[in-house]
Amino acid sequence: MDNQAEVREFLTSRRAKITPEQAGLPSGSRRRVPGLRRSEVAALADVSVEYYAKLERGNLSGASPAVLEAVARALQLVDAERAHLLNLAHAADGSDVLTRPRRRAAQWKAHRSLQWVLDAVTAGPAFVRNGRMDLLAANNLARAFYDDVYASAGNQANLARFQFLDPVSRRFYPDWEQAADIAVAILRTEAGRNPHDKEFHDLVGELSTRSDAFRTRWGAHNVRHHGTGTKRFHHHTIGDLTLAYEGLEMAAEPGLTLTIYTAEPGSPSEEGLRLLSSWAATEEAERSSHQTAD
Repeated sequence: MDNQAEVREFLTSRRAKITPEQAGLPSGSRRRVPGLRRSEVAALADVSVEYYAKLERGNLSGASPAVLEAVARALQLVDAERAHLLNLAHAADGSDVLTRPRRRAAQWKAHRSLQWVLDAVTAGPAFVRNGRMDLLAANNLARAFYDDVYASAGNQANLARFQFLDPVSRRFYPDWEQAADIAVAILRTEAGRNPHDKEFHDLVGELSTRSDAFRTRWGAHNVRHHGTGTKRFHHHTIGDLTLAYEGLEMAAEPGLTLTIYTAEPGSPSEEGLRLLSSWAATEEAERSSHQTAD
């Protein structure tokens, strides 16, 4: 992706979100731009207007950590946005080469011990995904949970394709708009962290071409760390589920995330996961019996 365009659009969009009142500045009466002026951001960051204008035109190369931190404070960036700015700066000066996720084979498979770990999680769905939101490995409960995703070959076991290109996603995610916001924010974060991934560019191009909902959100330049929270789902067999999740970055596989979903003890959703586990076992037994018969 064009690093300068990414920087320019990210900084411009963040500046537009901060009102003078939020920054402790007088609002005035003749403001031609939403949010802060460039000169106001420059003053808050204690840099010259000319230098900040250079940064916002997309030239982060050579910007010091102190300057980047000052800009982040001036724009009131949250942790995920600050990390995104640093990733863009690293890509601009080429220092991301050392931290860039290594390229994996197209048919990457979980090593045996990782699959053992996933299979040891029996009370909830557990899976590994990359920054493109490909489902790379899963336990039986996760395969049953994401049955809709795996059911269509067009989804290619990718949660973003499912979200924006498969109509079934609107039933699976009762809070579809929120889930769509999260999906795009995850992809935006990956764009800054791993800007040289051709498969990622292809995915974004496909979604931008085929989905207005994706294209609009992509242009907002929102980023986020997707570490913990609660989501609502509607499984086609089990019904409604409210699940908490934890996403863990994998030290042995940089760029991959291990996510585990669980339900509140004693809740209807916990019973739902037990039913899902029974359904998954039944489905697996039927598949095995068909394979034996063949």
